[in-house]
Amino acid sequence: MQTGTDNETRIVIAGFGGQGVVLAGNLLAQACVEEGKNVSMMVAYGAEMRGGTANSTVVISQGTIYSPVVVRPNIAVILNTPSLEKFEPSVTAGGLIVANQSMMNRAVKRGDLKVMMIAATEIAHGLGNVRVANSVILGALIAATSLLRLASLERAVETLMAQKKAALVALNLEALRAGFAACPS
Repeated sequence: MQTGTDNETRIVIAGFGGQGVVLAGNLLAQACVEEGKNVSMMVAYGAEMRGGTANSTVVISQGTIYSPVVVRPNIAVILNTPSLEKFEPSVTAGGLIVANQSMMNRAVKRGDLKVMMIAATEIAHGLGNVRVANSVILGALIAATSLLRLASLERAVETLMAQKKAALVALNLEALRAGFAACPS
């Protein structure tokens, strides 16, 4: 799948504070580092942290990245309906929305986008912890785009979570793999 133009892929990951938006962006950026790709990542929060809106942007390029700001993403990873409302209009025509179907009360309205809905929260619940829905959806993103190798994302989980959240490494790895497996081929 074509994920960007001009050798650059612009991704926004959006949801409520507390859904792991920042961690998802960090994991994606670290996986790019694991593969030797040029990457930039930035975070934005709404008025409140937990429960407010949050998004992270990741820019992946074969060349120099001049700004981490993403105005027109090629890919939007959407964890809830308010984020869909906010970011759907800005995704470039032909772009991709990967959405957590579990947290949506409407479908994507635009017909010029590729859409992959995944029941990330239900899958995470089945794994024993709904807080790993962000890892589930990242696994699905990788399966849908071939943007990175799953092994790189797994190494990113191990690298970033080993010290502060070591007890959650195995669960997040399982969530990545479950999301990857759940992605329709």
